[in-house]
Amino acid sequence: MVQVSQNDNIEVFKTMKISTKPMSSKASEQSESPEETVTVIPCKYPGKTKTQEESKLPLSSSIKTDIKDSEIVRICRSKRITCQDTIHEYDEDDGLTMEKVGRYLEAHPEAAEAWLRENASLELRQRLQGVALPQPNSPTRSIHQEENLLSRSKRNSVTSDLFQSWLASSSPAKRSRSPSRTYSSLVGRREELNRLDESDLFMELIRDVANELDINVLCHKILVNVGLLTHADRGSLFLAKGPFDDRYLVAKLFDVTQDTELEEAVQRAKNEEIKIPFGVGIAGYVAQTKEIINIKDAYKDPRFNSSIDMRTGYKTTLILSMPISNYEGDVIGVAQIINKTNGSNEFTDRDVEVFQRYLTFCGIGIQNAQLFELSVQEYRRNQILLNLARNIFEEQNNLECLVTKIMTEAKELLKCARCAVYLLDLDCGEAGHLEKIVERPGKSTQESRKPLSRRESNNIEMEDIFTQHALNDHNKFTTIFEMDNETQEAKVYRPSGNELSTPLGQIAKYVAATGQILNIGDVATWLKKDVVQSGSEPIKSILCMPIVNGQRTVIGVAQLINKDNGTSFTDSDVSIFEAFAIFCGLGIHNTQMYESACKLMAKQKVALECLSYHATASNDDTLKLTSEPIPSAESFNLYSFTFIDFDLTDEDTCRATIRMFKQCDLIGKFHIPYEVLCRWVLSVKKNYRPVKYHNWRHALNVAQTMFAMLKTGKMEQFMTDLEILGLLVACLCHDLDHRGTNNAFQTKTESPLAILYSTSTMEHHHFDQCVMILNSDSNNIFQNLSMEDYRKVMKVVESAILSTDLAVYFKKKNKFMELIDEGEFDWQSEEKKELLCGMMMTACDVSAIAKPWEVQHRVAKLVADEFFDQGDLERLQLNQQPVAMMDRERKDELPQMQVGFIDVICIPLYKVLADTFPWIMPLYEGTMENRKHWQDLAEKVEMGLTWIDRDTIDDPVEEFVSYEPKDIEFTVTTLNCAHSDRKDVPEKSALGRFASLRKGGRTLSKGVRHRISRSLYARSTPEDAAKSKALIPDRKSRNKLCLLI
Repeated sequence: MVQVSQNDNIEVFKTMKISTKPMSSKASEQSESPEETVTVIPCKYPGKTKTQEESKLPLSSSIKTDIKDSEIVRICRSKRITCQDTIHEYDEDDGLTMEKVGRYLEAHPEAAEAWLRENASLELRQRLQGVALPQPNSPTRSIHQEENLLSRSKRNSVTSDLFQSWLASSSPAKRSRSPSRTYSSLVGRREELNRLDESDLFMELIRDVANELDINVLCHKILVNVGLLTHADRGSLFLAKGPFDDRYLVAKLFDVTQDTELEEAVQRAKNEEIKIPFGVGIAGYVAQTKEIINIKDAYKDPRFNSSIDMRTGYKTTLILSMPISNYEGDVIGVAQIINKTNGSNEFTDRDVEVFQRYLTFCGIGIQNAQLFELSVQEYRRNQILLNLARNIFEEQNNLECLVTKIMTEAKELLKCARCAVYLLDLDCGEAGHLEKIVERPGKSTQESRKPLSRRESNNIEMEDIFTQHALNDHNKFTTIFEMDNETQEAKVYRPSGNELSTPLGQIAKYVAATGQILNIGDVATWLKKDVVQSGSEPIKSILCMPIVNGQRTVIGVAQLINKDNGTSFTDSDVSIFEAFAIFCGLGIHNTQMYESACKLMAKQKVALECLSYHATASNDDTLKLTSEPIPSAESFNLYSFTFIDFDLTDEDTCRATIRMFKQCDLIGKFHIPYEVLCRWVLSVKKNYRPVKYHNWRHALNVAQTMFAMLKTGKMEQFMTDLEILGLLVACLCHDLDHRGTNNAFQTKTESPLAILYSTSTMEHHHFDQCVMILNSDSNNIFQNLSMEDYRKVMKVVESAILSTDLAVYFKKKNKFMELIDEGEFDWQSEEKKELLCGMMMTACDVSAIAKPWEVQHRVAKLVADEFFDQGDLERLQLNQQPVAMMDRERKDELPQMQVGFIDVICIPLYKVLADTFPWIMPLYEGTMENRKHWQDLAEKVEMGLTWIDRDTIDDPVEEFVSYEPKDIEFTVTTLNCAHSDRKDVPEKSALGRFASLRKGGRTLSKGVRHRISRSLYARSTPEDAAKSKALIPDRKSRNKLCLLI
């Protein structure tokens, strides 16, 4: 019989301790059969309700249950079992023994299976199946959470959970992936393993390390398991480190026995860092040669280092050392076991075979653990760098605060005693930083993008630094920031010559000059003299690295001094610090640029104040214009589309402008102070540059055409008074500060204007100049408008000025044409009104094409001269061939280009406007009339007339004739325009000769036309005319001349 507590399911763990005792006689008498019983303590376990867990019977109370009723209790081989809750001891019944229970279970395995299926908890089933259970300190997952875990597998939640649990654990034992096998119970586990046969033991030990990712736990398990397999007394495991040409071994765990706790072994390895170069000692020899060494007497091997035995008092006799390789065959570590525990005097071939087989699997586990450790380090590094970036870019307005934060982060990141930052004087003044701000991206060369090189202290001699770079004047440090562990405060100062001549200063100058990373592991040995003192701490190691900006220009140097643990800076430290320095460089550079930008903004504000003062008309000129009477609009011919400004003085142009405001009654409607209006007009005039065409008079003509369209063309019926005000202001300001060059030239030369405005460059600048003038209180003609009216009128002004860009016109033209074709008559919506105003602005801007021919011919020459000046600049500054309309050498083609300009832009615009608004038909008619003149002029230019050299076309066209094909001599004759005192040359004869030249059917070459052009400037005398008449050939000869040409 088995006694159990009433209504309780029973679970007895391996770790429960129980002792049995004979039942009382009374209890024995109550037994229905002489079967013997055993008393079991009720224990709590997960999976039961609170009521079941809390229901405990007194130790004396128990009930009897027949063992055949499948209430089987699993009793461990050990007779002493410890309960999780309390410890009580019972005496074993004389009749029921462990052997009887074992035999019963062997004869009836279905009984144990049935009980486990019906009563065993999930925890017990997992334990029996060998599944690792969570530690008590780690969070447990419910079944629902496990299902969620599977459903989230596509989002790598398993990896995320693994990382989070790994990072949250502070000790290696807690990070172990098999926490059920802790090393506090190694004795019990060893007894279990000893009962396994060799093959099962081997697989069990492989399974033990297969999924372990913590390198410390893994190495500890390897050494302990190897001790079990080979009966070794103790072992050590070394891992390979360093670059390919300088490999060495580091003792990960040293002298580990089967009873050594993990934390103890790890702490000992940290305290006693053992570094063995490849080829040195037994382990180094194994790492270099990949050979297996089995030594029976260590003291007879010259490679053995007996100093460790002398220090520890341990006697080393047997040594079995073996390399651990990865799948590529590279040595990643060396395992070494010492002495046997079973009294044997050697490691047998069987031991070597088992050791070698086991290390094959261990090599895979070690590499996996190292890779995982690298990924964890990279994860932590990324988190640190992200946090650093966040902190750095939050502090962009003060360089000292930024560098202090950088030094604090660096000391915390790399655990060093002292940090210093040296900032260079790179001529980073306001002008230099302004150049960087306006510099176009993509100009950095590949040379400037070279990665930083690393140099260890053994690759460079101290003399190289002190002799080559000690006196470099171009590496001047303006500021030094320092922080150490003593004060934890940043010290900022300007270095003197003596401070920069110290070894630390020279090292910093060397790094700044070469851009190389310098890692000095032993300063005293490297300097070849006494250790340099820094405060109260001796300098042992230095890591010095350049700080670069986005253009890879060195802007400073960062120095780290002395690791907190007394070791030198590792390759991992260098890698992390290199990434750290990149963020620091960007942060420092941005902060320097921010400070410079603040100074530039202050300077710009002062410059704008000065510009505003000088751009504003003087009080004397304003007072004079204010006091003078303004003539009528009729006297200026303002209502006519044939307005001419050639006869107006500069003062008259200002009066005409004011008259347009008066005629529209804008002064009274918007309460514009008359003095402010006069000053504004004079200021606008003053801000136009004296270029040949896009000057103040062009602005006046555009404004007058708008005035004529509004009044004579009756377009004002579609506009509000506020829009009329905005349109007149836009016309007067639409070319403010024009430089005589177009948008394409600004883009080609990468001017500051092109950087400020990517589209409609000059138009945006014109509007900005308009706003600058209006922002002055003495020029603000909108000062009495409400906020809403001010917003509306400024929107009209901006849209109208930007519409003068022909690129904008071409974008809007099709939409405007569609509305006209649809018979649109309602132009009051905001979108349609803006479209109409844009078309009107373009019509006014090119209205010179509709002026009388005498005016148009003269204006065209001004436009051509300005274009030719830009073409000359393109040849001179950009070394580019200008387009035809700006090429001075192709000026004869300008009439034909004028015809093309009229056909493509002017006629379609004026035609649709005239058809829709008949009162502006004069613009279309004037354009068509001028087109005839340009077409006629283009035909005459083909026959030798260089039109641009003369103001009119009333000068003679000359014919040149020669019979010599190699050297043609041209003679001038007069055609259709003889002098009044020369009656000897009939007009019809001259016309006939001119017509005969045109009928030749061949176009004269460019050289001939130039020679004709030069001859036009010389007046022919009567004698010359007589000579030329005598030399005029007949028709057949003229045809022959055309063929020769």
